[in-house]
Amino acid sequence: MRTVRATRYVTPFREGGSLPGLVEADDDGLYVVKFRGAAQGPRALVAEIIAGELARAIGLPVPEIVLVDIDPALADDEPDPWVRELLAASPGLNVGLDFLPGSLTYSPMADSQADPAFSADVVWFDSLVTNSDRSPRNPNILTWHRRLYLIDHGASLYVHHTWHDPDAHAERPLPTLPDHVLLPRAGSIADAHARLAPRATADVIASVVDMAPDAFLAADGHVGGPEGQRAAYRRYLERRRSAQAQLSDDVDRSRHAD
Repeated sequence: MRTVRATRYVTPFREGGSLPGLVEADDDGLYVVKFRGAAQGPRALVAEIIAGELARAIGLPVPEIVLVDIDPALADDEPDPWVRELLAASPGLNVGLDFLPGSLTYSPMADSQADPAFSADVVWFDSLVTNSDRSPRNPNILTWHRRLYLIDHGASLYVHHTWHDPDAHAERPLPTLPDHVLLPRAGSIADAHARLAPRATADVIASVVDMAPDAFLAADGHVGGPEGQRAAYRRYLERRRSAQAQLSDDVDRSRHAD
């Protein structure tokens, strides 16, 4: 994962609890940056990295994710006190997604790119990483150059807020899955499991978990420091992947029963 240095704060995105902002970096790129000083804190950034890079690793489209180094002095010239406070609270590494200029939020009524196989793949993936934030009200899918891109995975892996009984949690269905924006268009979720589960190997899971920097993994009373947390993420995702076969069958049966 690349690291870039922020050179200019361009504009805030007022929507969304993660309080992202558009930032220019020293590679002349523009990035939608999520800040470690926002209310969700570093765990949302860890989820963004692990879930986003796991999606990419199994073949789903995600904008490039980079680490963005923020110098607190960047806040000095900002007239907005809210922006100044956020930048001052977010020194060092933050997380940015490549800005897709001209992209539009996916609309199930207007966009036809989400075919049944792709839709099922996204539903399966969101179940894997327990992403509860892809609903018709907030799809977190962008349409850009006639292709769909998955964004905003900071709500994923919510077990990490407590690490309470993670083995049992890994086997539970995602409660929000019936409201998934792509579920009405999706083909068989069990078929998606057959396509994607072999790609989400233990080595792939370990490689994406290792992308989360130590700076985002402060000591946690439940699972310890950075290495303990990485081990917890690896174990959770491996157990979740194993549970997905039954969970996927259950989703298909529920849909057919309806």
